[in-house]
Amino acid sequence: MAFLFLDRDGVINRQIIDGYVTKAEEFEFLPGVLETLAALAKKFARIIIITNQQGIGKGIFGEADLEKIHQYMLAEITKHGGHIDKIYFSPHLENENNPNRKPNIGMALQAKRDFPEINFSQSIMVGDSLNDMQFGKNAGMKTVFLNKGISPSKEINDFADEIFVDLADFLEKGKLIETFQ
Repeated sequence: MAFLFLDRDGVINRQIIDGYVTKAEEFEFLPGVLETLAALAKKFARIIIITNQQGIGKGIFGEADLEKIHQYMLAEITKHGGHIDKIYFSPHLENENNPNRKPNIGMALQAKRDFPEINFSQSIMVGDSLNDMQFGKNAGMKTVFLNKGISPSKEINDFADEIFVDLADFLEKGKLIETFQ
């Protein structure tokens, strides 16, 4: 039984550079993500989203706004045959070093409490930042870095078990997926 942890911005939806998705109308799925999530749902016992959302901590948008964004995202994923078991988010600012903010593993521990069958050694964390890779390693997971076609830094190479262009590329070529089947 394998478990998949996903970052949100830059993995599922287009990331707003130097900004935040503040409402559902700004949320744009990356190409092929909806179909890929439907296929991944058949391969993993649980799919969990783990996302830092410091825009809340900065007062740019509120938790009610984030809830609407996530309701829209989940409805679209479900409509296309996928599913997400739960979304965990940290509204904390980077400089607060809150235990729930990636790369700390507080959100992974919350997921484990909610889904006791989760085994971190049978889990994969997919993300597009060093924080995502460190989070996965800190929790004892395998890590997959999505590089969007850009060569990753040495530091990311040190933390990533596999590197792919995007989520569809991971689904198609990821050896870790087969390892846990």
